[in-house]
Amino acid sequence: MVKGKTYSMKEVAEHDRRESCWIVLHDNVYDITAWLEEHPGGEDILLENAGKDATEEFETTGHSTDARTLMQEYLIGALADD
Repeated sequence: MVKGKTYSMKEVAEHDRRESCWIVLHDNVYDITAWLEEHPGGEDILLENAGKDATEEFETTGHSTDARTLMQEYLIGALADD
């Protein structure tokens, strides 16, 4: 987690498009805009989850340890407590 940086779900929801794509995984916020074109499963699934908590989708897809490690590059903060 990035210390000191927190974002509300409202803020995350504002980043729901190709030009600025954020998701939440396990209460952490990721800016995955740069990853869209590189994602092995295609960008469509990422854009469907843009601006949302994608934890369930991420976990049910069965991502590898490598994928989980790679995500750290895109970590920008934590989800604020409501």
